[in-house]
Amino acid sequence: MPSGQSPPSVHISQSESVQHMMVDNNSGMAEKVEKVPEEIEITEEADKNRLKDRKFSWAKLRRVDSLNLEAGRLSFAGSKHTHSKVNWATTLSLAFQSIGVVYGDIGTSPLYVYSSTFTDGIGHEDDLIAVLSLIIYSIVLIPFFKYAFVVLRANDNGEGGTFALYSLLCRHVKVSLIPNQQPEDRELSNYHLDPPSNQFKRAYKIRGKLESSAVAKLGLFVITILATSMVIGDGVLTPSISVLSAVGGIKSLGQDAVVGISVAILVILFCAQRFGTDKVGYSFAPIVCLWFAFLSGIGLYNLFTYGWGVLRAFNPLYIVDYFRRSGKDGWISLGGVVLCITGTEAMFADLGHFNVRAIQMSFSAITLPSLLVVYCGQAAYLTKHPDHVSDTFYKSIPDPLYWPTFVVAVAASIIASQAMISGAFSIISQSLTLGCFPRVKVVHTSAKYEGQVYIPDINYMLMIACVIVTIAFRTTEKIGHAYGIAVVAVMVITTGMVTLIMLVIWKTNILWIILFCVFFGVVESIYLSSVLYKFVQGGYLPLAFSVILMTIMGIWHYVHQKRYEFELKNKVSNDYFKQLVEDPKINRMPGIGLLYSELVQGIPPIFPHFISSIPSIHSVLVFVSIKKLPISKVALEERFLFRHVEPREHRMFRCVVRYGYKDSMGTPDVLEQQLIGKLKEFIRHEHYIAEGGREAVEQTAALVVNNGKEKGSNKKAVFVEETLKQVSQSRTSSASIQSFNAVSSRIVSAAIAGAEEELKFVEKAKDDGVIYLLGEAEVMAEPNSSCMKKIIVDYGYNFLRRNFRQGEKVMMIPHSRLLRVGMTYEI
Repeated sequence: MPSGQSPPSVHISQSESVQHMMVDNNSGMAEKVEKVPEEIEITEEADKNRLKDRKFSWAKLRRVDSLNLEAGRLSFAGSKHTHSKVNWATTLSLAFQSIGVVYGDIGTSPLYVYSSTFTDGIGHEDDLIAVLSLIIYSIVLIPFFKYAFVVLRANDNGEGGTFALYSLLCRHVKVSLIPNQQPEDRELSNYHLDPPSNQFKRAYKIRGKLESSAVAKLGLFVITILATSMVIGDGVLTPSISVLSAVGGIKSLGQDAVVGISVAILVILFCAQRFGTDKVGYSFAPIVCLWFAFLSGIGLYNLFTYGWGVLRAFNPLYIVDYFRRSGKDGWISLGGVVLCITGTEAMFADLGHFNVRAIQMSFSAITLPSLLVVYCGQAAYLTKHPDHVSDTFYKSIPDPLYWPTFVVAVAASIIASQAMISGAFSIISQSLTLGCFPRVKVVHTSAKYEGQVYIPDINYMLMIACVIVTIAFRTTEKIGHAYGIAVVAVMVITTGMVTLIMLVIWKTNILWIILFCVFFGVVESIYLSSVLYKFVQGGYLPLAFSVILMTIMGIWHYVHQKRYEFELKNKVSNDYFKQLVEDPKINRMPGIGLLYSELVQGIPPIFPHFISSIPSIHSVLVFVSIKKLPISKVALEERFLFRHVEPREHRMFRCVVRYGYKDSMGTPDVLEQQLIGKLKEFIRHEHYIAEGGREAVEQTAALVVNNGKEKGSNKKAVFVEETLKQVSQSRTSSASIQSFNAVSSRIVSAAIAGAEEELKFVEKAKDDGVIYLLGEAEVMAEPNSSCMKKIIVDYGYNFLRRNFRQGEKVMMIPHSRLLRVGMTYEI
């Protein structure tokens, strides 16, 4: 507490202090207080009624091993954030910006949909109307109804994507594979946990089955990484198909020239990623708006020129007749039709930069009408020129607009590629924070948008893959076979996960859930079966990407989980720790030591290994646990949780640093400054509680003695001594909590004096230098493990660990202040 400021006070009478002491079962004082006279006893029910309208929740302030005191203090400090309503001006601005970021992919689909659908030409004129009908209803039902008005609601505090769905489920259902849950995590402002009520037994039943089933937990995780692998695969296929289709407007130069120019554009595009999307972000929306204006204008021109008869495609009976007439060929053609909704997932994945209303407005007012008009216009053109189906888009452009449209098409395809590449970076960044991907360097390219990241290693891997795909496939038709599988697979997975959210979290009416799941599940499954039919013609490509990525993510997460369980099982006991630090052979060095670990429930087993290697401890030692939470962001004031490690005189602390999957750790200097600042706040707070707790205990003891009409100081002294002993062991007794009511100058002065002394010590240690202690654990399979486990752990994981970045490089720890000790874990 800063000097000269009074601590916060809550006006609770002295008699209430006694009452709270008696009902606090966790304080260990209930047995002692039961012997006081009946007139000062109070039941727990009455106590709850008395505190019904107060800010505090004593349950939040009771400390367990997971640092509940700090969580409780943040909770009752009124730090709960509420999402303020965005005004219409801001929403319109966001809607305009979203056009350039979200719709580049789906907006460039008219370049290749008809050519990918009618690979063997148009057989019957009604086939063209039926395909147009399929395109219309695919766009209206999936991007418009499903995504814009259902899936967008399943966001995680404004963040979208498959990881957001998974994190939302992890918050409400204990399905996370890593056992690092803490009670205080539910007190975070962004958690917004609203567990199912007793009225909905269905939700509880499903939740219980998920939490008790290891297969369900594993299955949910595998589905999540499958979907993310598919989206990352889109980061390869989208640039290839978009740029190749756009450059296809100059086929007069020959296919080799088209491929060469496409490769050159792709290389430039990936090389420019290091500058960040924020540098060119302002130009995206006007270009894509211009592109949609071109699409609408060309579509209307074709409708006026070649007739409005194609609008009968709004009659869905043409679809029924088409499948009845074409049979298997009609089913196969769905693989081309589905390309009209590629990029739909970007509406959800990029939600974090905007808001739900902005996405709904921009899609409904701009994107949807433009797409419907251009597809209708192309169909009208094809009724008169069916032999131009292989190059429908450019053939249907009026001559005066050809080259302007070509230039804008290339720009729009680059923007579409940019969006998917950035999305791949974002997904890998989220995977890193959840322990699902090997360490890579993540560069935040924008101070304004935290979600805009650049990953150099992944960028050049994607570039090489894109170039290979473009050269190998050469045409959009073959790439389209591969592209469709990735798109539809993610849609099917999204439908399944949103259905689960409806059941467990939203507790929607079962009839609506069945309607949503069955309708969209059947439609998307039919599309998926169609694109899988072309597996050998290029469809294997996204599956191959997904298998590789899933293998990497699965191996890394599996060993990460087993490593955490090993540390949890072998954490240092309190008795052993006390013996270790009190050993006279252990020296105390000047400075602050920050020992990093992922363990949040105790002292990691690598600490004794440090001591055995270097029998010295810094004068101030902080066990820092970096914890990733299944929420998008954690507010800075809620990020650090501290606790003393007993015995207190050794000045050792435990600190859990909590990050959401969209948060950036920042540089070591920033983290160090924030951590030490929060440590000082914690010290001030702890001293005030200690002094206030002593005063409250003495007052309560006097009151008990006086009300019981008992004389003599011995009983009072014993009462105070035993109570203070409990206060020192668990900082959560009601007596210590009453420090917030004791605002006497004597308590404040004593607290400030004690705190200032310790703060000076910490400040001096800081001046002596901050050293980072990093344990590099080599993980090996136990000797009696199966052959498969040895291959995964000894070869697969260790290969990834050695060939990706080490911990100090990811955290950018300067080598001059790094002390690293190795240890082998057998899991």
